Amino acid sequence: MTQIRSANESDVKDILYITKEAFKKYASDLGQPEKVMALKENEATILDELKRKTILLGFYDGRAVGTVRFEKIPGNLAYITRFGVLPEAQKCGMGRLLISEVCARCAQEGITAVALHTCTKMFPLVRFYYGQGFYIHSTTQDRGYVRGLFLKELTGQTHETMDLNFVSKL
Repeated sequence: MTQIRSANESDVKDILYITKEAFKKYASDLGQPEKVMALKENEATILDELKRKTILLGFYDGRAVGTVRFEKIPGNLAYITRFGVLPEAQKCGMGRLLISEVCARCAQEGITAVALHTCTKMFPLVRFYYGQGFYIHSTTQDRGYVRGLFLKELTGQTHETMDLNFVSKL
């Protein structure tokens, strides 16, 4: 059985473990582990993020296997960070459930679109995000690799009429 719920302070160890394990693979695939800030996190950084962001935790048969963070940002957008599923639990639907829950919560709040960044050369990730209704809005190489800004429009407003200045700088 799967369950998604908002995280709290008692979940910090699970969030840290999932984030580290998921982003080890991302860093390995990227070939530049020093550029992956998620690997530098600790319990204190997660506790701080719990105060500023919504953090969701996904469970499969009672075990925490996935997590995602999001926050409302200027432009009536939501920005996703630290989305990860344990490698052994990937391709079982948990990622889809987490992203779907983020989008549902954002739509309920009237948020225009959900945005995130990821490496555009990681084809399984790009394919995953396209499958969830995201598209690549733009790319940058500000971190030493091709990083795509992915958007999912929630209200029918198109990116041509959205203010993306803030999110483009993240």
